[in-house]
Amino acid sequence: MLTVEKIGGSSMSKFHEVLKNIIYIGGKAPKNRIFVVSAYNDVTNWLLEHKKTGEPGIYTRFIANQSYTQALDDLGKKLIEINQSFADIKLDQKAAETFILERIKKTKDYLESMTDVIASGYVDKSNIFFAARELLASIGEAHAAWNSVNILNNNGIKAMLVDLSGFHDSEYLTIDDRIKKAFSSIDFSKTIVIATGYTKGTEGIMREFDRGYSEVTFSKIAVVVKADEAVIHKEFHLCSADPGIVGIEKAVPVGFTNYDVADQLADVGMEAIHPKASKPLERFNINLRIKSTFEPEHPGTLISKAYIGKESKVEIIAGSKKVVTIEIHDSSMVGESGFDMHVMQLFHQYRVSYIMKATNANSITMVIWEKDKKEELLEELNKKYENITIRHEAIVCIIGSNIAKP
Repeated sequence: MLTVEKIGGSSMSKFHEVLKNIIYIGGKAPKNRIFVVSAYNDVTNWLLEHKKTGEPGIYTRFIANQSYTQALDDLGKKLIEINQSFADIKLDQKAAETFILERIKKTKDYLESMTDVIASGYVDKSNIFFAARELLASIGEAHAAWNSVNILNNNGIKAMLVDLSGFHDSEYLTIDDRIKKAFSSIDFSKTIVIATGYTKGTEGIMREFDRGYSEVTFSKIAVVVKADEAVIHKEFHLCSADPGIVGIEKAVPVGFTNYDVADQLADVGMEAIHPKASKPLERFNINLRIKSTFEPEHPGTLISKAYIGKESKVEIIAGSKKVVTIEIHDSSMVGESGFDMHVMQLFHQYRVSYIMKATNANSITMVIWEKDKKEELLEELNKKYENITIRHEAIVCIIGSNIAKP
């Protein structure tokens, strides 16, 4: 049985537990397993910007023409501190330090060259900024993957690194082509593979998927190698409610559900998997298992294409208080064919997606994320329609594979 398994950043930061609970579980030598690793906890926030708070990272400083070189040096010190936390599980400290400092030095050289090109005024700087974001994002996964292989080999576990960041090559490959080439000649029965969650590609994985890129890499690898099962190891199980809100003792692992439920969860911000990563798995009929790193014997939750619960029940309660309702009221709406289509065209124009929509004779109400509320869109709506009302709200959703009779 060939599995492709993703290890998230919080789990990677506790690699002692990963080694014991995921890779070497039951004392058996691992085989036929591919691990796709994220950067250690907070590293991508330092490289780009904080995902939740927006606190500036190195990328933010670079595009603002602020001092990013000192920030890169500070990053190097932080990454070496992370390395030191793994000394007791045989990470070669000297080799690990050499690897990451060389990567940072080369990155600094690339960014300085980009700065010179921008200063020339001959190119569109937005394309340079995209390239810088890709370059910086790749550092975290390369660091974590290199360390993981070194630790495993030093503990007598045969492992090989597949660095999909393409840092040392200039091949003009798509994301899919790079993955296919990297995995085409590996005998998975003889070694386990540690792959970077970042993949370099002509389309730009950050440009296409932004911070969900590591799950997209994971999904694409699973499809390419025709995995029997895909597994995501997280800090918590996929539960009936958020353990961070209701408490671990009150949150129950779901056990079984389907990809439609996973989509619904993603739509309200409780992602089991990035929606653009789940689609290829669903299309190729690859089941996805969500497991807790810290409870290795528990089977977790299996997400499949066709599962429907035998009993009608609510499986998950999810929600958010970071939403806004936009109510459009217009007396000319009643009986007007295509009225909501014109509204949707405006939302599409400003790249705003809605969570849900409700209509009646004279109004359309949409729920969107608070962060997606754009003044330009609101101004446009106010010009075109009679009355626009904005409210800050909360949304609570009950979700399940079979809730016909809750």
